[in-house]
Amino acid sequence: MQQPIQLVESIHWIGVNDRETHLFENLWPLENGVSYNSYLINDEKVALIDTVKITKMDEYIRKIKQLIGEGKTVDYLIINHMEPDHAGAIQVVVDHFPNIKLVGNTKTFEFVEGFFGITENLHVVNDGDIIDLGKCKLQFFMTPMVHWPETMMTYEQTNQVLFSGDAFGSFGTLDGGIFDDEVNLEFYVEEMRRYYSNIVGKFSLMVQRALKKLEGLDIKMIAATHGPIWRTDLARLLSYYQDWSQYKGEEGVAIVYGSMYGNTAKMADTIARALAEEGVQNIRVFDASKTHISHIINALWRFNGVVFGSCAYNAGIFPAMEAVLMKMEQTGLKNRSLGIFGSYSWSGGG
Repeated sequence: MQQPIQLVESIHWIGVNDRETHLFENLWPLENGVSYNSYLINDEKVALIDTVKITKMDEYIRKIKQLIGEGKTVDYLIINHMEPDHAGAIQVVVDHFPNIKLVGNTKTFEFVEGFFGITENLHVVNDGDIIDLGKCKLQFFMTPMVHWPETMMTYEQTNQVLFSGDAFGSFGTLDGGIFDDEVNLEFYVEEMRRYYSNIVGKFSLMVQRALKKLEGLDIKMIAATHGPIWRTDLARLLSYYQDWSQYKGEEGVAIVYGSMYGNTAKMADTIARALAEEGVQNIRVFDASKTHISHIINALWRFNGVVFGSCAYNAGIFPAMEAVLMKMEQTGLKNRSLGIFGSYSWSGGG
């Protein structure tokens, strides 16, 4: 979208879409792109909430100036998260608005100095601190390791908008609609789970602590740094994060196999058929050599049953299958019903 979009009075989305990048973090496929969401609060004082990927700066700066007017400045840049897809443009923003104050916590400014060498015009905030912009008032909540050590969330008290950083974010560009009641939510929920399971899921305990911290807030809108803005069905959104961060799976089974010549694949299909005959309806079968690991991990987080199969390879696990198991272990996934199967020839098994 080429124009700013109003969330509520004085607050606009000024994000950008990225349909060019192939791999997010140079790891995760972006078949449907991704959005980088930034927000501008145009009050007596003007505040930016995070920035966007540095490759999109022309569009981004144009949107800012369209809202505040040429010759005017931005007073604050709120830095909820220092990952470069959101913070990489900090220096460019400072160059355009030299008097801007950067707002973050102590850990934030360790990154700011390390990345950019910036040590001036810094405003340190702690849990519960408030910045008064006029009508709008920003309150800050520290949410470390969701999913970096400096992450925090910003709550605008007057309009009850939570700027949540990467939490509640998803892959996928915003194609026309930016609100949850304007888009096909099934697509974004699938991409939100893929984002969570591969990037945030490792820190589920910290997600639980963050959710607990937010319980006392009256939230009418959640605006993340990726994906749609939720204003209609917030209970649904929060329930997803509660379930995923507590490792609760849906009814169903994900079968993942590694096969060189098709014999282990036949076993996977046989198991899938047996499950169907027993009444299991949600069954997904993945070839670990063909399906990108991010989609497999997504399915493992989705279903409460997982089955792994591997042929023997040089007296060990088939490498593609081993990569899946290592990634699953890294994410910390637990509370699943597990099945295993395998095949071998001369090695005697792995």
